[in-house]
Amino acid sequence: MRSHTGEKPFSCSVCKKSYSQAGALARHRKSHTGERPFSCTICGKSFSMKGRLKRHIRLHSGERPFCCSFCSKRFSEKGNLKNHIKLHMGETTFICSVCGKKCSRKGILQRHMNSHTGEKPFECTVCGKRFGANANLQIHMKLHTGKKPFSCSVCSKNFAQKSNLNTHVRLHTGEKPYSCSVCGRSFNQMTQVKRHKCCGESSSR
Repeated sequence: MRSHTGEKPFSCSVCKKSYSQAGALARHRKSHTGERPFSCTICGKSFSMKGRLKRHIRLHSGERPFCCSFCSKRFSEKGNLKNHIKLHMGETTFICSVCGKKCSRKGILQRHMNSHTGEKPFECTVCGKRFGANANLQIHMKLHTGKKPFSCSVCSKNFAQKSNLNTHVRLHTGEKPYSCSVCGRSFNQMTQVKRHKCCGESSSR
């Protein structure tokens, strides 16, 4: 009933933030104590809440259980799906003044703007290298820690980034999803297409 009345009788003794349920307060307290009892069995990263661990594990498994009913695009988190649907519903209120890209949240637009301004606010504490997005910094940090949580199911080779694993797997499958728009020759990676010196002749010849 408290969800209807708005009553929040459970208060944090540290920051005074209030909650309607004791369980919610208990989870919040971990943000002050630093307690992280839920650990990923793949990479060892710890979390204060079980739900956050579940979302993290999807990064390893590649699972994307949330599907857009408009375009069938899939997402690993429900929140990302909700933001994506806003693009279909025309609820994008944040538009890039440089390229016109539409964003559903102000934070997404701010991160996007870094690609235009060249601003790199996220700095590696080990080597000082800077990045425009925190996600890119987290990927970079694996170079220092040596963690390679993504493993090939065919040859067991390990990788620090899932994208590198995906590229590697194509060596086993023979898949070449990238092709030259001029001659039609196919490649394993987009970088190979860019390095490709096209003679303008069809690959079928």
